[in-house]
Amino acid sequence: MSQSTSGSNIDVASLVEDVNLGRIAQYVLVIIFIGFFLAPLETGIMTAFKTNEAVARSVPLAPPSADGFTWGNMQFALNQLSGAFFNSLFMAIPATIGSVLFGSMAAYGLTMVRWRGQMAMLVLFLIGIFLPYQAVLVPLARFWNNIFPLASMLAPTFAALPFLEAYHSNLVPLIITHIAYGIPICTILFRSYYQSLPSSLVEAAKIDGASISKIYRRVILPISKPMFGVVFIYQFTQIYNEFLFAFTLVTGSDTPEAPVTLILPAVGASTSGIDFGIRMSAAFLAAIPTLIIYVAFAEQFAKGLRTGGG
Repeated sequence: MSQSTSGSNIDVASLVEDVNLGRIAQYVLVIIFIGFFLAPLETGIMTAFKTNEAVARSVPLAPPSADGFTWGNMQFALNQLSGAFFNSLFMAIPATIGSVLFGSMAAYGLTMVRWRGQMAMLVLFLIGIFLPYQAVLVPLARFWNNIFPLASMLAPTFAALPFLEAYHSNLVPLIITHIAYGIPICTILFRSYYQSLPSSLVEAAKIDGASISKIYRRVILPISKPMFGVVFIYQFTQIYNEFLFAFTLVTGSDTPEAPVTLILPAVGASTSGIDFGIRMSAAFLAAIPTLIIYVAFAEQFAKGLRTGGG
């Protein structure tokens, strides 16, 4: 009897020793921060399923009541954004693929291949990263509208294509602009990754008689998949959410070729005020493509960060 009592005392004493007040304080602080950062998300979700009257009379964090719950916000927002979704994806996907692919090629040429003027070209890429959008808006608009009206030239071709309309040609200048503006940052990201690769891979391919282009296709591209995931997620998010170039090169939010970023500010707005339930539903729907991209490339994204960081 005395042995069991002494054993239980030892267990309690060891348990008390394991309790670290500092660690408990850390856990409490982490929980507070998690709640602080998730509160706006939870508020948005609750608001998206509330009627406008329920939004006005209820606490933002509280779930909607039985008479304040509605699916109409999501349906209305989806109807408003359906065409804009197609426009944004039609713009963002080829622009992302183009900028990522050209950035990888440029990084390969600036890292794995030695040639004259290499550092000067790298400086130009660095300048391109820090060139502000506002500095090119006026010349960009004049170039695409007056000097080289590519959209009007491609309109008849687009009208003859299936699933497309003539007005989709107005997104082509926007695609080219995003590709050109995205190449510098993609190049720098890929260059940091290629610098971590062993040079023996390229040297062995050269000994085997492979050309520069063949080395890129057969050696560099297969081992660049993780970094492609990182840069693709970054670039797609930037292009899909971009507003300034779209606002400059697209006529307006009431035009059929307007992307999501131009349509979203007007969803839920009327002469009587803003319907916050509809506005929040539209915001969540607009975020779905980027969420899908993150989920689809999550594994490559993690590998790319781990490899790039090493």
